[in-house]
Amino acid sequence: MQATPNTYALVVSVEVQSLNWYFGNDRSMLMTNCIFRLGGAAVLLSNRPSDRHRSKYQLDLTVRTNKGADENSYSCVLQREDDAGRVGVALSKDLMAVAGEALKMNITTLGPIVLPVSEQLMFFLALTARKVFKNKKKIKPYIPNFKLAFEHFCIHAGGKAVLDAIEKNLELSEWHMEPSRMTLYRFGNTSSSSLWYELGYAEGKGRIRKGDRVWQIAFGSGFKCNSAVWRALKNVDAAKEKSPWMNEIHQFPVPSLYL
Repeated sequence: MQATPNTYALVVSVEVQSLNWYFGNDRSMLMTNCIFRLGGAAVLLSNRPSDRHRSKYQLDLTVRTNKGADENSYSCVLQREDDAGRVGVALSKDLMAVAGEALKMNITTLGPIVLPVSEQLMFFLALTARKVFKNKKKIKPYIPNFKLAFEHFCIHAGGKAVLDAIEKNLELSEWHMEPSRMTLYRFGNTSSSSLWYELGYAEGKGRIRKGDRVWQIAFGSGFKCNSAVWRALKNVDAAKEKSPWMNEIHQFPVPSLYL
């Protein structure tokens, strides 16, 4: 849109499970039948100055990481035929490790742009110490505090293990993880559209205030990890929001998910 001023762009995020429904017996390909669900969302983007007053968010930054050049990363989520010729999507046992590496690369690019100077300095000092001193095991890697850069986190609801790993590695609280966990519980893994269900949850709870920063983290085959940083241009009135949560937001969060 930077090359075409005064335009609109419609972004449609969908997970169409019926397209890749698998009818065979290969366990690695049956997994997708169990964890994915149908879902969709659409977002209208504008770069017209006259639309700013009615816009809810401003897109500040996107960071895209693609590890497709690595064979292990490329094949960890792959559409193929089984031995009987049935088409499906196979998930590799290396998926979590590949996702972790892609996230690490993405954060390495994103961090210096969004983190306060104090956090960047602490990270640099820890990294230098690990390189200088011989006994690296005694010096723990410094984990930047991304809560100083963002008020809200919308994390790809790919599964409980994915959310648990990111919560631990980024040292996030239950409050920060709530939109992602409730989206996974209520709608399942709706792939890229889950990020918008999560943002809708935060809006429905009345959490979004003017100036708040939102970090969306998405994963996909390829293997890809993408980040989008949004800034709220106004307080979002939960009572006026129309979303899949509007008639049931009062029923969440579900406490048993944290036990």
